[in-house]
Amino acid sequence: SKLHAGDNVGIGRDWTLFALKDGVVQFDKARRKVAVVEAVAAV
Repeated sequence: SKLHAGDNVGIGRDWTLFALKDGVVQFDKARRKVAVVEAVAAV
């Protein structure tokens, strides 16, 4: 896969990336990494 799984991201047998927790997807182009981070509620 061209992208690597980061925090809270899993990889399927067909290289599908999926979130392991609820949150916001964050892409890091420099490291080719995908992570899911907690969504911060607006107050």
